[in-house]
Amino acid sequence: MNTDEKYEARISSMRDFTYDWQPENYDDPSKPILKISKSSLVNSFGWCPKKYEFAYIQRLPQDQTEAMRKGTILHNSREAFFDEFDIKKAESMNNSEVLEYCTSLMPVDEYFDISLTVAAFEAQRFIEARSEGRVEEYLPVINERQFDCEITIPKNLSNKYPLERDYVVRLQGIIDRVFIENGKLIPFEYKTGGWKESKQSSMRQEMAFYQLMIENAPIEVLEKHGLTADMKVSHWGWYYPVANHITVEPVKKASMTALMNNIAKLIHAYEKKEFEAKFWRKTCSEYCSYYGICPAAEEDSWL
Repeated sequence: MNTDEKYEARISSMRDFTYDWQPENYDDPSKPILKISKSSLVNSFGWCPKKYEFAYIQRLPQDQTEAMRKGTILHNSREAFFDEFDIKKAESMNNSEVLEYCTSLMPVDEYFDISLTVAAFEAQRFIEARSEGRVEEYLPVINERQFDCEITIPKNLSNKYPLERDYVVRLQGIIDRVFIENGKLIPFEYKTGGWKESKQSSMRQEMAFYQLMIENAPIEVLEKHGLTADMKVSHWGWYYPVANHITVEPVKKASMTALMNNIAKLIHAYEKKEFEAKFWRKTCSEYCSYYGICPAAEEDSWL
């Protein structure tokens, strides 16, 4: 079999998976196991378990916000940029021409001002890579690719959220970008909102989720994406062009520990069938599509 065929066969061999998971059916091989994604775990359950229940288990519709639309458009344009960037063409350009070239690869739309910032960032990054003789590391080895893996969550993983048994769960997600530097992998996340320091903890958990998927992916998944089993994640980073903010740092063991504890907390909520609401009146009323049906919001209105 070729690489694609091996990949499809390996994915097909994994158990079915779902967000609408029933722990009591775990021993039945015909029943799906729990699906966990970065967005469901970190961005939804981590923010509010009740919102997670509404969105992922009950699958209630959410409002399509301007921020969501903006994120989709800008993520698509960034993916296209790396697909189209021609290193051989750029190597012969002077610095001003590199900037012009990067700008020419950006779509002219309502977010062009953000794209200009990204173009300047990428031009400078290429110029530095060229001057240091490492243009081969400029393009990401992973550019918006899906990863899948199954991992075992031990029942005693978390003292605070003990589980009834060990569980195998399915991790799935699309990784924005992964770069290679000195043989080490660097996952890199692109964010289209504003930056503030309070986001640092959740960003580290998002990056830890990428690390967890990469380092537990079957060999067939790694080979499909041009990686090998001996490649390890040494650093991670994120880029917020609206705030002109960039972070690159060594991986944090504490962030991986926090991520694993949150996985245990998520499974514990399924076991108990209890998804608590975290309620902040101003934030929830402005940003949560489920504010009108949230029991915590209703209780607050009675006070």
